[in-house]
Amino acid sequence: MGKTMTEKILETHVVEGKLNRGSEVGIKIDHCLTQDSTGTMAWLEFESLGMDKVKAELVVSYSDHTSLGFKGESTDDHVFLQSIASHYGAKFSKNGNGVCHQLHYERFGVPGETLLGADSHTPTCGGLGMIAIGAGGMDVAVAMGGGYFYLTVPEVLGVNLTGSLNWGSSAKDLILTILKQISVKGGVGKVLEYMGDGVKMLSVPERATITNMGAETG
Repeated sequence: MGKTMTEKILETHVVEGKLNRGSEVGIKIDHCLTQDSTGTMAWLEFESLGMDKVKAELVVSYSDHTSLGFKGESTDDHVFLQSIASHYGAKFSKNGNGVCHQLHYERFGVPGETLLGADSHTPTCGGLGMIAIGAGGMDVAVAMGGGYFYLTVPEVLGVNLTGSLNWGSSAKDLILTILKQISVKGGVGKVLEYMGDGVKMLSVPERATITNMGAETG
């Protein structure tokens, strides 16, 4: 039996443990992202590690969830996030560029790589064939420093797509149908992997819509 894309990517990134379902493994993280609602704490946690520079292949600090001038604390956070990204060798995306998970998908996403983000919709980048996981600030801070991310080897829930979307239907209708079938807890401990001829009929933005809302499955 052939391997799933999830299994193939995990195989190339596992550094501790064995890829047996239900077992804990440590994986190498290629990309990390933070945003201005969660990033301030994540960067303070990274700073406490005492490292000179970020070690992950790519780290991006996004300023996107709060707007400049909304309140004084927000402006302070944005200045802090820009300065600390510069100090530790990360990229910074200023306010107004767009939302982190969408920008990362468009500008930095690489099929077959791993992404850990301090944002709940980090799985959007799964639409490009990445393993993209939303996590807590401390986990992201450790990954920025080159540390491993530990997870339980997930079950792969295959979603077989055939044909194409009917006129008037959208990718959002598709993921809402899946949510209706498996519920908002049906994705806990699982990776939803889309397969079948129908995948070819979906544009890249449509795939992003599906993987973005896949976060709502738990």
